[in-house]
Amino acid sequence: MSTNDTREAPHTTPEPPRAYLILHGWQNHRPKGHWQHWLADRLTALGHHVTYPQLPDPDDPDPDAWLAELARHLDGLPGDGERVVVAHSLSTVLWLHAVARGVKGLDVDRVLLVAPPSASFLGRHPEVAAFAVPPLDGLPLPAPTRLVAGDDDPCCPEGARTAFGDPLGIPTEIIPGAAHLDLDAGYGSWPAVLEWCLDASTRLTARPA
Repeated sequence: MSTNDTREAPHTTPEPPRAYLILHGWQNHRPKGHWQHWLADRLTALGHHVTYPQLPDPDDPDPDAWLAELARHLDGLPGDGERVVVAHSLSTVLWLHAVARGVKGLDVDRVLLVAPPSASFLGRHPEVAAFAVPPLDGLPLPAPTRLVAGDDDPCCPEGARTAFGDPLGIPTEIIPGAAHLDLDAGYGSWPAVLEWCLDASTRLTARPA
């Protein structure tokens, strides 16, 4: 190009920051070492809007209280960029209850369900028995949804694909040896979930050894 060429480079408008709602599970007090805390910190550092609330009474949760908090936090998400929900463990079932009950504000852009506990597991524990999994066949999910779980999750002995992925008809990724995808399984950091948050086409894989 000549030094006298006055043509300007094409103007591009930067995309607005995304908004992420990260939801924890039973008995989770958001420890700093957990991959969800790690994820929230990194997304915030990248300039995105991150909501990672402590849900009430995590050791003895009430479904209605958690649903009310979910609705409140969904309502508070900014609406000018992509909105993404990342739910782990009991909050995956919370999300499905919200869908079944028609809670307002579920029309986000995408959802990741991580390590859902099965109906048999919930039924064995009085503290969470009230979260019994709603009927899944034909449940109209309001947003593109992915499921990822370990192949040896003690909270879902039936297997996440059988118990959730197939009935919901959603893409499911099973990670060998990942158990409940929690701190006990070594998931203090998880690069693949950060990459998925930034690019929906990313495959959910195990964290590096």
